[in-house]
Amino acid sequence: MSVSLKVALIGAKGMLADAVQRLAPGNWDIRGYDLPGFDLTDRTSVLDLAGENPDLIINCAALTDVDGCESRVEQAEAVNGRGPGYLAELARCCGATLVHISTDFVFDGKKDSPYLETDTPDPLSVYGLSKLHGEQAILAVGLGSCFIIRTSWLYGAGGGNFVETMVRLARERESLGIVADQTGTPTWTDDLVRAMLRLLEQGDYGIYHYSNDGACSWYDFACAAIELARRDEKLAVRQVRPITTADYPLPACRPRYSVLSKQKIGKISGVEIPAWRESLKRYFEQRQGGDKPHGY
Repeated sequence: MSVSLKVALIGAKGMLADAVQRLAPGNWDIRGYDLPGFDLTDRTSVLDLAGENPDLIINCAALTDVDGCESRVEQAEAVNGRGPGYLAELARCCGATLVHISTDFVFDGKKDSPYLETDTPDPLSVYGLSKLHGEQAILAVGLGSCFIIRTSWLYGAGGGNFVETMVRLARERESLGIVADQTGTPTWTDDLVRAMLRLLEQGDYGIYHYSNDGACSWYDFACAAIELARRDEKLAVRQVRPITTADYPLPACRPRYSVLSKQKIGKISGVEIPAWRESLKRYFEQRQGGDKPHGY
């Protein structure tokens, strides 16, 4: 009989937390924390969780509105920057392991090859800077039992995301213009959670990169999603046009190139890293069938 593991899931109402709860091993005793009952920006509120004595803390909470962060700097810093440090303090107090999710947006996009964990971050946006500050806050606590996992272009069940936005727009409009000069890699939440579970099994703490395999533009990603959606429903869209970043100005700067290298996580954990198109197809199969698989 496996020993029960007490898990504090922070940001329990979000898209990634949805996948954690569906795919968690059977011996996990998950307790979810989110607004309004729990405030990650309140250090006292966070440290009060020590009374629950969690064995594992998974931080899925973040302010992810990249453009909104430009005008909500203090809130971004509180949630993305300082909150993770409070969780690291909590983990140290309880002797727990902390898993924290970070982002490709900590990089400036000036490379032409996949970013390594050892590359120097240089964020272009308030969002990216706040996420970097979160990483730094965790490391400053000196917590040994910690995983920081940077990921990119996340989508999945249980939340709003780029894929669902594209499908909605494809229902409503005959023509779409999608940015084609930014390159990265989509990541299905289910695959990210499976990678996280494998890292927890291995216990080799540190900073890791994980996304699906391959690279694409937002335009490529949108076209693939719309093509898959069209198999299941009638869409209004007739034309999807590639446009430039300059054609679609937004408050926050995005990295031109933010593909993440998965060499480290592949070598250490042996986790499967499916191609992004294959995972997108599996997501649509799950989405269409209402299938939410458990286990891994």
